[in-house]
Amino acid sequence: KMFGEYGQTVAQILLTRDDISDRKRYLNARNTLHTLLGMGIIPIINENDTVAWEEIRFGDNDTLAALVAGLVDADLLIILSDIDGLYTGDPKGDPDAQLIPLIENITPEIEELAGGAGTHLGSGGMQTKIQAAKIAGNAGIPMVIAQGKEPAVLDDILEGREVGTLFLPKEYKLHHRKRWIAFGAELRGALYVDQGAERAIIQAGKSLLPIGVIGLEGNFEPGDIVSIQTADHKEFARGIVD
Repeated sequence: KMFGEYGQTVAQILLTRDDISDRKRYLNARNTLHTLLGMGIIPIINENDTVAWEEIRFGDNDTLAALVAGLVDADLLIILSDIDGLYTGDPKGDPDAQLIPLIENITPEIEELAGGAGTHLGSGGMQTKIQAAKIAGNAGIPMVIAQGKEPAVLDDILEGREVGTLFLPKEYKLHHRKRWIAFGAELRGALYVDQGAERAIIQAGKSLLPIGVIGLEGNFEPGDIVSIQTADHKEFARGIVD
């Protein structure tokens, strides 16, 4: 009704994690969204809570928003919150905490600033927003976190004013398939590899050969996505099992 007053047509789309983690359904969702946008229809997207149980939930709207932004090759992702952006400390308890207007790279120090869970207004806190910025950034999409109570906040952002915290995307944009492997697909297990295999993957962009595998966990089949980790269980890649 509200959109209709402005002559806008909307469509509701309900997604579950399976719609993103299954490659065919991922492509179907992408085609559906592009078709709607091409017809001038505004998709309104929510998680399909009526059929989603814990294993196939996104868990928070920040992750859902970032994955959908990548799905449609969005120009910008805006996350409106009950906080002005990312601060150098907790603004509720630290009077010296300063708003960080621009983040060029998400470092471990930036992740530490994200702190713990959010407020009663959302299921995720700043941590889920940082994760969303990572997903968006790897898709070449800038992201802004801003205060949702400001009536003109969207106008201010789109007009280029300094509002909230802007996360710049990576210069190298992951291809759609790699993006899906990295963030969209569900992990079915983990492979632990030696240092030679780690170097071959990171430095030379090679595939993982069985000789480099020193351990594994989980049950997986050809076509499943697995985490690639060092001997001390630090993830540095993901891949499709052949």
